[in-house]
Order: sequence, then C-alpha cells, then structure tokens
Amino acid sequence: MSAAILVVSWATAALAQQIYAPADGPAVRPTKCSANGSYATASPVYSFSQFSFTQTETVRTATSVTPGPSTTYAPPYESLSHLVPDLATTTWGNWYPNATVSATDSADPYGQAAWSAIWERVNLANFTDRGIYSTTVSPTPVPTSELVLPPPSYFQPQDSYYFPKDFEFGVAGSASQIEGAIADEGRTPTLMEVLTVAYSPDDPKDYVTNENYYLYKQDIERLAAMGVKYYSFSIPWTRILPFALEGTPVNQQGLAHYEDLINFTIEKGMVPHVTLLHFDTPLQFYDDPYNRSVPTVGRGDGGYSHPKFQDAFVHYGKVVMTHFADRVPVWYTFNEPLLYCENGKAVDAVIKAHARLFHFYHEEIQGAGRVAIKFNDNFGVPRDPADPKDVEAANHFNEFQLATFANPLFLGRDYPEAYKMTIPDHVPLTAEDLAYLNGTADFLGIDPYTATVVSPPSNGIAACAANMSDPLFPYCVKEETVTTTGWNIGYRSESYVYLTPAYLRTYLNYLWNTFRAPVVITEFGFPVFREAEAENLSDQLFDQPRSDYYIQFLSETLKAIWEDGVHVAGAFAWSFADNWEFGDYDQHFGIQAVNRTTMERRYKKSFFDVVDFVAARTQK
Repeated sequence: MSAAILVVSWATAALAQQIYAPADGPAVRPTKCSANGSYATASPVYSFSQFSFTQTETVRTATSVTPGPSTTYAPPYESLSHLVPDLATTTWGNWYPNATVSATDSADPYGQAAWSAIWERVNLANFTDRGIYSTTVSPTPVPTSELVLPPPSYFQPQDSYYFPKDFEFGVAGSASQIEGAIADEGRTPTLMEVLTVAYSPDDPKDYVTNENYYLYKQDIERLAAMGVKYYSFSIPWTRILPFALEGTPVNQQGLAHYEDLINFTIEKGMVPHVTLLHFDTPLQFYDDPYNRSVPTVGRGDGGYSHPKFQDAFVHYGKVVMTHFADRVPVWYTFNEPLLYCENGKAVDAVIKAHARLFHFYHEEIQGAGRVAIKFNDNFGVPRDPADPKDVEAANHFNEFQLATFANPLFLGRDYPEAYKMTIPDHVPLTAEDLAYLNGTADFLGIDPYTATVVSPPSNGIAACAANMSDPLFPYCVKEETVTTTGWNIGYRSESYVYLTPAYLRTYLNYLWNTFRAPVVITEFGFPVFREAEAENLSDQLFDQPRSDYYIQFLSETLKAIWEDGVHVAGAFAWSFADNWEFGDYDQHFGIQAVNRTTMERRYKKSFFDVVDFVAARTQK
C-alpha cells in the first residue's frame, strides 16, 4: 500500500469518529409517528368489554445445527508428516503432590521423573481438589424442555438486514479458563498456573475450572443443540509438547484428546476454529535465566522474548497444524499478544513466528483454510472529537496497540511512530522482513470489548513516551469513561468494561479502512454487574442486560456491513459458559451458567436471544 493510500485511509477513519451533536427536546420518533400521523391528533375512545384471558404465548424451541457433508481443507497427517520429521511420541501419567511412589526413570531427560519435576518446581498452593471427573464423559441429548425459548423482549430490532451467506457466527472459549485437569495426562504447567497462585492462592477450585477436558462432548452437544455452527477453542501447548521445545517428545494422549474433540465437533455439524496460544506459555520459558526486564509494551511477561521461544512456538504450531489441518479451516496463532509482549524483542518474536506459520500453512501444507491473529484494543475515541489534540491522542493510542502488529502483517509497513518513539528496544524491521511479513494474515481478528475516552496527558505524549516511569507509560494518554457530556460511555459491568456497542460501528470502520482486510469479531461479551451475587439461579439465567448487549452489538455490525461497506466476516460470543476469569469466578461472561459444585450447565436468556437474532437474519 502506498503512503498516499494510507493517508486516505486515515482520513476515512477520522470522518467516522463519534461527533457530539447538541439537540433540544425529546427523542425524534419515526415519520409515521409525527405530528401529522393519525394517532398524533386523534383522541382515544374509552369503552367497557367482556374480560377474558385472551393473551397467547408462542412456545418455540431452539433449532439444533444439522450436520452436513464433511469438508477437507488440507491433506491428512499421513501426507504431511514429512514436514515435521522424527517426531517421537510417548505418554505420561498424572501428577499428585502427595504421591507416596516416585518415578524411577531419573536417567531419562523426558521420562516420568523429569515430567513430575516440572510440577514440583511450581509448588501450587492447595492443589488437592482435582474435580469430579477423571475420564471423558459420554454426552447425553439435551432435553427439549431445556431448549424452550424465554419470553421475547418487548422492544425488538426493526431492521431488515441479513448477515451475508458466508458470515460465521459462533462461540468461543480458552483452554486455561475451561478445561481443568491441569496436571492430568501429560500436561505441564503454564503461565496461567502462576497467575492462579498470585491471584487466589487459597482457592483450589481455580485449578478445576469447568472440567471441560472431560466434559467437552457434553459442552459440544449443548452448543449444537442451540444451533451454534462455529466453535472457537484453544489447544494448550503443554498438552502437546510437555517439554515445550523442538526435539522433545509429543504427548500421544494430548493429540488423541484434541483429535476426538475436533472429530466430535464436526460430527455434531459444527466447524472448529483453533487458537495455538491463549496466554498459556509453557513455564520452561521462565526457568532459563536471561535478560528479563520490567514489561514495557504489555501488562505482563509472556516469555515471548526468550531466545528459544520463537523457534519452539513455530515447531509446536507445525505439529498441531499437520495433525489437524485437514479438518480445521481457521487457525489463530496468538490471542491478544499485546497484553503479554514484555518488550520490543517480544513483539518481534510474535510477528515473525506468526508469519512463519502463515507461510508454512499456505505454502508447505497448502491449506485451503485461513490463518489469522487475534488483537485486543479498548478502542480509543477522542474525548472531544472537535479537538485535534484529542483526535491525535486517540490515533496514538490505537496505533500503539494495533498498528504495531497490523502494519507489518497487513500492509507490509514499518511499525507506527507511536510504538517506535516509546519502546527503545524495538527491533528494526528490514525491507526483507517487511516483504516476508506483508499479507500474512487472511483476516483481522479483534476482541472489541469496550471503548475508552482518550485525551493527551498534561505534559504531552512525547514527554511521556520518553519517560518509562511516567504513570501513563507506555500508551501515554489519559483514559476515561466519561465524555464531555458528563455521562459514562456505557453500562458498568462487573470489571473495568463499559458496554459501548454504539462505538462498535466506528471501530469496525476504523479497522476496515485502515488495515484493508476482512474483520472477524473473535470475542465479544461482558459480565453483568454482580451477577455472581444473584440470590437464585433463575435470576442469573434471566440476564437481560447481556441480551441487550448482544443484540445491540450485532445490530451495529449489520449497519457497518450494509450501510458502511465494511467486510465483517464473523462474530464469536465470549464465552459459551461462565469460567475462570484469571483470578476468580465472579465475573460471569458466559451465556451458560455453571454450577461450581456439580458442573451442571444451564442456558441463559442471552444465549437464546443471540442465536435467535442471528437465525432470523441468516440467509437460507
């Protein structure tokens, strides 16, 4: 893309910004309700009649997804195994902290003793409750009584839009937040277990999560019964390669587990999408001492700048892709890499590892599917859209978080100035780098949870960027939730999130016109305020604020598609069930409730409402 074209794209994005237009009087009503309408000038006529209970209710049930013909997206593993030669497979047992018998194969660097030693180094607090299940549970059909739709909301969208025929609506989840069984069948520790200890050291339930590792068939059965077509999930690196690095044995049980999960997803008529790394970096990248520093780019240290990380991750990706590429059409390399990019070297490792797997999939596997990456960005909108300084701050904020990765991968352009002026150890990209990186994502994945009101700091962006001790470093803007009108930009949820579907359309315009690639909303959802404190289950299940959010969100998506010409290719609700939200279970993002004692799942109203909204607008 030429510089001239880029200027046009930024101008387009600027025009799409939210504008505060003052107006007096009540809200404008449709034309048919105007002063000239029949009801505006007439007087009502009052009368008595014979009373009877004449109101009727229509009872509808959700329509399950119908299995269709299987699609193949790449050759089977037998035809691709030469691309990852000399793979050795083995199995390991489960780890029990109070085991009375120790492994005797201490001479084997990858044996049971070496595997157990990894867990012993973590020293998990109170790791005693392993959950209810210890083997895969056979699924049972969802009874029709559980699939009856709740009463419809009074105010319904009145649009006439349809989703394009190739639009993909689905649900999402991540392994560390749903699977449990963290020390079973060969899996080794990850960064997420360290966070568990840091957040809630006295709560062993954190290690159990939803026991999806053994209940995955029932979860898939429940999704299919609701008509969900696309299921996005992550595979933990340490279930496939417990010792993480190339040349170490592959876990046969891990391969068999995800083989069965993928096959069962397809058998139920659904399409699997796979994420390779959803925050759960193997702990081996924290064992070796190297020049670590305080995170300067993201919020934590994901181990991405470890000298062995990039090659090891690419090897892991090749192992998983060659085994499952024939059945999986969409691959995400990283989930929200910004958050755990600890420095400039980490950013360099992420974009180059991603590009290597893109080239591997399309050129060596010759896969017919797609490879992408999932970004995060709490979309920055200028506090006052008429103030050039606020607009500049918003652009700086969004460029740092998005263009840092998207410029090289989508446009073949260098890092944005917002990033280079802030991160002194960024790795310069050569012309050869940019040529290799350019176009290495088939679409742009985005998790647009909220927006944030942005303005420049009092000392200026440049002064902040030059001072790592500045409290606003590294983004170097003021982030607020209140606009110039004095109102919050949206509904306050359980966490920092403010619901801002009204800003989504602007955001989608920004992404499409700036990076010129189809957009997939890879996660969207929110935790209803204090839902965990509801006195009974029925109050949790009737989650009207979440229903309103989903309908508003998708309505704005339809407007972006049809009125703005934005190519939005899909949307995935987060999350398909309440889960562990990196510290506790109080933030209920799920469209299903989970009983933390029995592990029983129950559909919430929002699940019915969102699938019904999409089904009513799906082209046949």
